[in-house]
Amino acid sequence: MKKVNKVIWGIIGAGDVCEKKSAPAMYSIPGSEVKMVMRRNASKALDFAHRHGIAHWTTDLVELLSDDDINAVYIATPPSSHAELTIKCAEAGKAIYVEKPMANSHAECQSMIKACQRADVPLFVAYYRRTLPGFLKVKELIESGKLGAIRSVTIEMVQPIQPDFIAQQGNNWRVLPEIAGGGYFHDLASHQLEYLDFLFGPIIEFKGISCNQAHIYPADDIVTAAFRFKSGVMGSGTWCFNADTASQKDVTHIVGAAGALSFNTFGSPMTIRFESSHHGPEEFCFTHSQPIERSLIQQIVDDLRGVGKAPDTATSGARTTQIMDQVIRRR
Repeated sequence: MKKVNKVIWGIIGAGDVCEKKSAPAMYSIPGSEVKMVMRRNASKALDFAHRHGIAHWTTDLVELLSDDDINAVYIATPPSSHAELTIKCAEAGKAIYVEKPMANSHAECQSMIKACQRADVPLFVAYYRRTLPGFLKVKELIESGKLGAIRSVTIEMVQPIQPDFIAQQGNNWRVLPEIAGGGYFHDLASHQLEYLDFLFGPIIEFKGISCNQAHIYPADDIVTAAFRFKSGVMGSGTWCFNADTASQKDVTHIVGAAGALSFNTFGSPMTIRFESSHHGPEEFCFTHSQPIERSLIQQIVDDLRGVGKAPDTATSGARTTQIMDQVIRRR
C-alpha cells in the first residue's frame, strides 16, 4: 500500500471502546481525521457523529467502503465479526486497525492476515499496552539487566461476577462464546498474553484448563494455565472471574536471577514494584493519559504516512489467539 499524506478513517462500530479509547485520538492527531462512522442503529450512528464532529454517518458498509477518500478503517465491533469485516476492508484496499481480541479463533486470524497480504494493505490490532509508558518501563527494567536472566512470570487475576452482565439481564456479548470467543478470559487475558509476547517473545507451549463454576453466563469463568516461551522463560496464570469483590486482584510477577518486579495490567495508575538485593526496592507509578489508544494510533498514523513504524500487532495478535484457543473449551 502506498503511503498517504493524510490518514482518513472510516469507523465500523461506535460503542464504548470507540467512544472513550480510540476515536478521539483519530480526529485529534495531526495528519489524521475521521470522515465517516457506521453503525447498524441509525440514531446511534447519527448521535455519535454529531457529538464527535464527524461529517458523515451510515448504516451501510458498502457506502463506507466505496468512499475513495477513506484510506483506513477502524473495526470496533465484537470479535465474531472481525474476520469477515477485515477481509471486506482489505478487498476494498483500506488499511485496517481492528480491536482486540483479534478474532474468535486462530484460523480466523490467519484468514485476516492472508487477505491483507493479498490486497497489500497493512493490518494492525489494538494491543496498545506495548506503547504505554508504564509498560515500556517494565521492558526497560528487564532489558537493563537489573533483574538478571528472567526465570518466570506469573499472572494472577481475580474478579467478581461482572455487574454489567447482571444489570443487562444477560445481554452482554463479552460472555457469549459464539460472539466473544471465550468470555472475559479472551477479553482481558489477551492483553496480558500479547504484552508478554512483546517482553519475552512467542509462547511455544501452553497447557491449561477452563470451566464454568458459577453458571451465571455461558462462557467459562475460570482458567488456569502453564506455559513456556521460546526464550526459555516459564510462566503460569490463573484467571478467575467468579470470586468475591474482596478477593479482587490483578498482578503480574516477573522473577529474575537477580531481582523481581510486579505490576497491574488494568486500571490507572499502573504501579511497578521492583526489588533486587543489589539495587534495593523501587516503585514507579504511571497514570495513563486518555484516550488510552492514542500512542498506538499515533504510531499507526505515522506508519501509514511513511514517517514512522507501527508494531506488528497482527502477527503477535494471531499468536495470542492461538494460545487462547488451546485452553478455552469449544462447545
